[in-house]
Amino acid sequence: MNEIKCPKCGTVFQIDESDYDSIVKQIRDKEFAKELEAHDNLHKLDKESAIKIALNNLEKNYNEKLKQNEIEINELNNKLKLQETKNELAIKDALSLKEKEISSLQNKLELSNNEYLIKEKNLKESYEEKIKTKDEQISYYKDFKAKQSTKMIGESLEVHCSTEFNKLRPLFKNAYFEKDNDVKTGSKGDFIFRDYDDDNTEIVSIMFEMKNEADETATKHKNEDFFKELDKDRKEKKCEYAVLVSLLEIDNDYYNNGIVDVSYKYDKMYVIRPQFFIPLITLIRSLAINSLTYKKELQVIQNQNIDISHFEENMNAFKEGFSRNYRLASEKFNKAIEEIDKTIDHLQKTKDALLSSENNLRLANNKAEDLSIKRLTKNSETMAKMFEELHSDEEKVKI
Repeated sequence: MNEIKCPKCGTVFQIDESDYDSIVKQIRDKEFAKELEAHDNLHKLDKESAIKIALNNLEKNYNEKLKQNEIEINELNNKLKLQETKNELAIKDALSLKEKEISSLQNKLELSNNEYLIKEKNLKESYEEKIKTKDEQISYYKDFKAKQSTKMIGESLEVHCSTEFNKLRPLFKNAYFEKDNDVKTGSKGDFIFRDYDDDNTEIVSIMFEMKNEADETATKHKNEDFFKELDKDRKEKKCEYAVLVSLLEIDNDYYNNGIVDVSYKYDKMYVIRPQFFIPLITLIRSLAINSLTYKKELQVIQNQNIDISHFEENMNAFKEGFSRNYRLASEKFNKAIEEIDKTIDHLQKTKDALLSSENNLRLANNKAEDLSIKRLTKNSETMAKMFEELHSDEEKVKI
């Protein structure tokens, strides 16, 4: 049972547990409802206040943002107008520059057309001049061959080349240019050219073969019919180059346009018309002189490499000898060190023995110094009496 006192009259009531819980629950629910209502009212007020503050802040921020946007829009409009002005000026400048370029190109085009016409005219005149020269050469060679026998034709080409060379012989002071009369190998060329420098070192060597034939010759030869034999003669006579001076195939443009390199068939072989005889010798000789310089430099380098090789051999021999002597000396040195170590060890033992003897002598000396008549006669009355008598006698003698 629970007691409840009335707050007004002071009367005390007794109620059971269930009634007490019911009353307490009623009071609690009523108080809770009041508190909940008060809390709701307070929450509503706070909510309304927060909404008002939020709306005010939102409106303020919106106005500020709107004002900022208006400022930015004005700035962008100003920049856009400025950029449009710049673009208009750039377009005008570009158009002006393009018009100038077009005008310049038009002028160049007119000039190019004029130059092209001039070049075309010059090329045509040059080509016509070459054709005229070629026709004159063909006419000359045909007339040249028509006036001579087959034997004389070949001989005349050799004489022609020999004469042309001898005209310029002072330019080749150390050169040899003579007929090839050596038939030991079974064949021979027409001329051999060898040139030397002042040290009598061969610069270059050329085997020449001259070929010509009359128009009425029954069997017409081609230049390539003589390549194999010419290459054989070059190798047998130990010449570096082979040159066929030919009037064969006079209508073949392949051989009429200058120096023809046929080294794709035979090494270092050329075919020329007689007018290129001297130019080809000069060209090959110039290249050979440059090559000779490099060859001499290479020889010097090779000699230096040989000297370096000998130096390295001598150095390696010295290193091997030195290494051997060092090894022998090192072995003897180590052996001597071992002997010294043995001697030191022996001396150390001797020293230890001497130190031990010295200690024994010191102990003996100490014992001798501690020795006295009193100690000697300590346990012997007879000896004590004898020493006393001896002492007494000595005292009498002194008196």
